[in-house]
Amino acid sequence: MRRATLPAALVSGVTQDIAAAEGLMRADVLIDDGRMAAIQASGIAAPDDLPFVDLDGGLVLPTLVDCHTHLDKGHIWPRRSNPDGTFPSALAAVGADRIANWSAEDVRARMEFALRCAFAHGTSAIRTHIDSIPPQDAISWPVLEELRAEWAGRVEVQGACLFAIDQLDADDGFLDSIADRVAAAGGVLGAVTYMVPRLDEHLDALFSAATERGLDLDFHVDETADPDAESLKHIAEAAIRSGFDGTILCGHCCSISNQPEARADATLDLVARAGVHVVSLPMCNMYLQGRASGRTPRWRGITMLHEMKARGIPVMVASDNTRDPFYAYGDLDLVEVYTQATRIAQLDHPVGDWITTVSTAPADVMRLPAHGRLSVGGPADMILFRARDWSELLSRPAGPREVLRSGLAIDRTLPDYRELDALLGVSP
Repeated sequence: MRRATLPAALVSGVTQDIAAAEGLMRADVLIDDGRMAAIQASGIAAPDDLPFVDLDGGLVLPTLVDCHTHLDKGHIWPRRSNPDGTFPSALAAVGADRIANWSAEDVRARMEFALRCAFAHGTSAIRTHIDSIPPQDAISWPVLEELRAEWAGRVEVQGACLFAIDQLDADDGFLDSIADRVAAAGGVLGAVTYMVPRLDEHLDALFSAATERGLDLDFHVDETADPDAESLKHIAEAAIRSGFDGTILCGHCCSISNQPEARADATLDLVARAGVHVVSLPMCNMYLQGRASGRTPRWRGITMLHEMKARGIPVMVASDNTRDPFYAYGDLDLVEVYTQATRIAQLDHPVGDWITTVSTAPADVMRLPAHGRLSVGGPADMILFRARDWSELLSRPAGPREVLRSGLAIDRTLPDYRELDALLGVSP
């Protein structure tokens, strides 16, 4: 591929110095047997008999990594919408739909549909949270394991269990049971955290269960405007207290943006010290947070990404929910997510290396070193755009793109929503 434009922050294994402007470098990429055999400055002589494509300055990204989704909830909107767009209504609607409809057949069909969307858009790895309160855990986790095996080589699928942390109040053996199930499935241990009386006790139990089984941790954290919600601080303290050496990913972390500066800064210092990673879900949180009937929202519901990044805290953005009561829209397209995050959180002036939020940073927390990178010797898994720079891409994210896997273009045809009509009870 001649005259490609590559984000310098995502390129590795290049031996020569290639000039970069605005974080972008112009290069030629040699693809051999499905791998990137060389990345070199444009214009260096190549053998005349090599077939080539002239990208004319087109931007090249690696396939991207979506580290926080809910595939098991996805696409239920037609049969169970959110009547007012609020968080409590979303909880109630999803709970009712789960009880009424979430058979293995139902969960599998919707998750498969979602994976087809993500794959077509250029995602090569995805972590999904799995609602895990019995009896749903016994239904959904086997489905996840089946899909992970079937999609191997196309989309790397990880699962993280999801339950409210005060589920542990009962002390009925649930934690050991779900942690064993997660470990057997090669998943990630997780929970929704908020300010309950036994929060620290339950966090210590989760860290201990993860350590015993060699599991990483993934939490839903402080998804509220309430400045008194400080479970992020408690998670960082628990990580330090336990000496935990796995990866810890905290999602949402909305409330810290409404806290006094000094209190927020102290928490961020703890988060940095604890080695916690943070993912913001800007599209979903803008949909839910600050919503009140007849009132324009006053805040965006996103966390303090700039302040976190300045402290060396690994930060990322992800899709979260898709066409369900928590977010009525979305298509698991990380180019859209990155574009909206840039606009919402002002990840620009300069754009810099914020593209790492949907590539290397989530790949690292998911322990997938071959994903989200343009590496000499690595797989030729990439997204090719007609857009030539960040301004063109972020202005027209739905513009022309081609997805290569092992150097070959895939069929980017998206599944038709009509395929789900019978499952969701939708009449033509």
